[in-house]
Amino acid sequence: MLLAFAVLLVFQCLGEGLVFLLRLPVPGPVAGMLLLLVALVAFPRLHDTVEAGANELLRHLSLLFVPAGVGIIVAAASGSGHWLAICAAVVGSTLLTLAVTALVLRALTPAHKNGKGGDV
Repeated sequence: MLLAFAVLLVFQCLGEGLVFLLRLPVPGPVAGMLLLLVALVAFPRLHDTVEAGANELLRHLSLLFVPAGVGIIVAAASGSGHWLAICAAVVGSTLLTLAVTALVLRALTPAHKNGKGGDV
């Protein structure tokens, strides 16, 4: 499992370095995941190495949200007096996300491309 964590960390560092050198507007870990995807496609045996560590990380994924939750609670004091704006932003962004997702789904559904109606 230590080898799996090392592989994941190496690809994250490669992604961070690539983003830094090329000044890409993408987070380093995302670039690292794309590099890992390319490596997994190119070298299928790497899958067995990474799978054990990835499954272990996924099993404890909820623990990774604890620091973010603590940060929100700590920063909540600075948001006092702005709760109406914060709630409006959360509700508005949620509705916008739902609408965009529905439009993308409708555009990508094969039934709508063929001109055939029908409920999905």
